[in-house]
Amino acid sequence: MTKQEGYRKKRLDRGIKARSDTLFAVASWKEILYLMIPRFLPVAVLLLLPLFLGNYWNKVLVYACIYGLLALSWDFLASCGLFSLGQSLFFGVGAYIAGGLNYYFHLPPLITIPIATIAGGILCSALLTPVMRLRGVYFAMVTLILPLLLMKIIETTGVFGGTQGLSSLSGFPHEMLSIYIAVVGFLACLFLFRRIINTDYGLILRAIRDDDRSVMSGGINIYWRKSQALFIAGAAGGFAGALMTHHYQFLGMSVFALDYSILPVAAVALGGQGTFAGAAIGSMLLVPLSEALRALGGLRVAIYCGVLIVSIILLPEGFFHYLARKYHQFEKVVKIG
Repeated sequence: MTKQEGYRKKRLDRGIKARSDTLFAVASWKEILYLMIPRFLPVAVLLLLPLFLGNYWNKVLVYACIYGLLALSWDFLASCGLFSLGQSLFFGVGAYIAGGLNYYFHLPPLITIPIATIAGGILCSALLTPVMRLRGVYFAMVTLILPLLLMKIIETTGVFGGTQGLSSLSGFPHEMLSIYIAVVGFLACLFLFRRIINTDYGLILRAIRDDDRSVMSGGINIYWRKSQALFIAGAAGGFAGALMTHHYQFLGMSVFALDYSILPVAAVALGGQGTFAGAAIGSMLLVPLSEALRALGGLRVAIYCGVLIVSIILLPEGFFHYLARKYHQFEKVVKIG
């Protein structure tokens, strides 16, 4: 009789999943840990990370959270069939609202950031609502053009400092406060988006993405729902722009730069679309990678693009889907009978 006779391999999640990926039946603390570790461990690491990083890498962490918020807002819009190439619109509008309120009216950051979040969502949804009926690439083209249009208006008219921007804006009383506002805001947005998309409201948004005509035949105003989705995504991007403005105490036309539109899409593509966790993972991988390669100068962009292309080719499903699948394939040896 061999050593392995009388034993077999069993997947760890066998017997835990009852009906779906969101409904579980657990019978022991080990099974509870199995479910909780991938959910709570990344959150705990992200909350503790600022305490161990130096000043430079804490700034990189803030950048990662900023791009993560933009990636989450892109993924949320994509969940209802709105594919955007203009996350810099949300980012720039929020930045200019917060910076203008602080520079001209001397309001503190803890007041300008909430105002910029709400007002940014309202203004962005108002700008994009008239073109909501456009589909696919046509809507994406409008979202790409609007930030460039606003940048040219600011440059031509000289409002908000024109090409010089606004400097000496109010910062946070302590740098660690701004870091944790970015981290907590990023985690809160991730949690809220995942909760929203799994409710009946989120089910309607996903149905609009899959077959909007069928949803309309059910008596639901899909354009009103899309306007609401634009407001939610715009509010997340506006919060990111306002936070960045006060963190660096400067406001300029660079907030409408193409980087704030392209890199969030790349983060979603790398991490995996449709889960929000994929957008979060993608941003936390891309931004530190970009900064780590900065010393290579011009070669940095080539290596960065190469890594991105190879990862997308080898893992078209995204890192999150790959890691989730591997995690649920873990096995243990159990005795038969």
